[in-house]
Amino acid sequence: MQNLDSALFLDRDGVINRHIVGDYVRNLSQLELLPGAVEAIARLGKRFRYVIVVTNQQGIGKGLMSAADVAEIHDYIIGQVQKVGGRIDRIYCCPSLDADNDPNRKPGIGMGLQAKRDFPDIDFSRSLMIGDNASDMLFAEKLGMLHIFIEGGNPVPENTTHICKSLSDVLL
Repeated sequence: MQNLDSALFLDRDGVINRHIVGDYVRNLSQLELLPGAVEAIARLGKRFRYVIVVTNQQGIGKGLMSAADVAEIHDYIIGQVQKVGGRIDRIYCCPSLDADNDPNRKPGIGMGLQAKRDFPDIDFSRSLMIGDNASDMLFAEKLGMLHIFIEGGNPVPENTTHICKSLSDVLL
């Protein structure tokens, strides 16, 4: 892979924590971190200036959970990463429904542009997106990032060149 050192972008469900098929991680008691994910974030974060999570959470828009529930989940994930010596610099969350066509909802690039506004020295051409969905890969492509697809049940998008079984299998 090319010289990557700007920002590591991560999807949440299916990458950091177990995705609940047909449902949402609605509260902290339902959160199950994937084996090795926290340690992988700490390890991979040493290669990047920023570690950023970008996550669609339309369960908020559907009224199935509150923004406070999701914030509690995110605070917990950040704390677990910090416990093993890593960091997550920011988590961006889009609560909009798919039907809303919100540009912040992946594959829209709004969360990436928001990260660039918050961290102006982000260089997308030297950044990496890791996700488990076609929308994650399209988000990365639109911003000019390299991307790695995590196999987890979703179909592998066309033109995907980098595939790993889990976040802990990502080697840079």
